[in-house]
Amino acid sequence: MIDPVAALFAALGQPEAPPAAMEALTHGSWVNERGARGARDYQRLEFLGDAVLGVCVTERLLRLFPDAPEGELSRVRSLLVCAESLAAAARRVELGAALRLGRGAAADRDNMNILADALEASLAAVYLHAGLEGAHRAVARLFDDDALAAARRFGVDVKSALQELAQREGRGTPSYELLGATGPENERVFEIEVSLGGAPLARGRGRSKKLAEQAAARAALEHLEPDP
Repeated sequence: MIDPVAALFAALGQPEAPPAAMEALTHGSWVNERGARGARDYQRLEFLGDAVLGVCVTERLLRLFPDAPEGELSRVRSLLVCAESLAAAARRVELGAALRLGRGAAADRDNMNILADALEASLAAVYLHAGLEGAHRAVARLFDDDALAAARRFGVDVKSALQELAQREGRGTPSYELLGATGPENERVFEIEVSLGGAPLARGRGRSKKLAEQAAARAALEHLEPDP
């Protein structure tokens, strides 16, 4: 039987799971239910992993797009390190199968925020064991050059791009509607629907209304221009 933890870190380019692997994959619900002495959830490692991810992505963007201005690089980076993007990357490496969740949180194995946070924590575990070189290798597995190039294409102001496209095609101005928000107060996830001419076009989710609107606009652009 394949060990999901070993499989996860192999997918991140690591020959073996690092010592902090289980801490990186442990949700607070597991610690609370088990009451294990000295056990920690992934929050401390997530704090480090967020910084490690930012450094690795930023360096790769600088090398791949040497002539791109700072503002453009910043927008591309924000697309790559947002919760939606990280959760999608976590699903590609089947991180959910390796999570340690309490019984009360068993249904959250595919939760966007949990996947994103645990992925950042896993990158921190890699960094602590294999250094920046190992972290770069892991991030390259998650976001290859094609993914970075695709993010750059959508690194423009997607709401403005959608509005320009809609007006160019005579379809009016896009409108955005808040459909709802889920999760606790400090982990809210908003869902926005964008419409054209009164007809719903796409939906997006994000940790803020602004990010959700951008996600909806991006999904609409992909629908209208599937090969930008």
